[in-house]
Amino acid sequence: MSDVVTTVLFEHPLNEKMRTWLRIEFLLQQMHTNTQITSISSALIFFRTASDLLDVLERGEVRTDLLKELERQQQKLSQWEDVPGVDASRIDSLRGDLKQTAAVLMKAPRIGQALREDRLMALVRQRLSIPGGCCSFDLPTLHIWLHLSQTQRDNDVQGWLVTLDPLHHALTLVLGLIRQSGVFRNQISLNGFFQENAGGADLLRMRITLENQLYPQVSGHKTRYAIRFLPLDSERGQVPARLTFELACC
Repeated sequence: MSDVVTTVLFEHPLNEKMRTWLRIEFLLQQMHTNTQITSISSALIFFRTASDLLDVLERGEVRTDLLKELERQQQKLSQWEDVPGVDASRIDSLRGDLKQTAAVLMKAPRIGQALREDRLMALVRQRLSIPGGCCSFDLPTLHIWLHLSQTQRDNDVQGWLVTLDPLHHALTLVLGLIRQSGVFRNQISLNGFFQENAGGADLLRMRITLENQLYPQVSGHKTRYAIRFLPLDSERGQVPARLTFELACC
């Protein structure tokens, strides 16, 4: 019998910048997972996700915030250079990646502009808010596009995704470094409640065993946060008086 304990990883942003980045990451992951469009159903998944991404990008200075974070990460790495025993080659490699990523992001056209200007993308976006608005009689352009060869559709999708590569690469690098900055430690919640100082953190990461079917409800900001654990079954589920879970403050 296996002794492996199944855990679920939850992440919670502690500021608006991180909230936006996690949403963009979530949407980019969906777009890259659904690249092969073979039917109207898969087409609508892709186009709706792309439309959501453009909506998120229009709400803030994503490029500016990412460039600031790339610079901040370079400064953090510089502080490690004189630490005894540190892998200097690894530090140099990461700094080089950060500089190159920042240069590409800075030179790139406005993020998402190519998708906004694409005629098919624009037509589909206009109809997405209408219930059933993407029927063949409403969107004959999409209907005929779906009858093109699979190769041509694949090329179109890859062309759209390529325009997002500077954003995708910068975000993946930044979020990877932020996640690696926090170490998971065992914590105990009493009667389903836990609170602690955040110390200027951007992100909380929690590993919770699936056994009790609990999920965290987080409130707080960069200085202090509180976590309340709630049962998936709100009527019959129970929260242990003492719950051990893993927490990383990043």
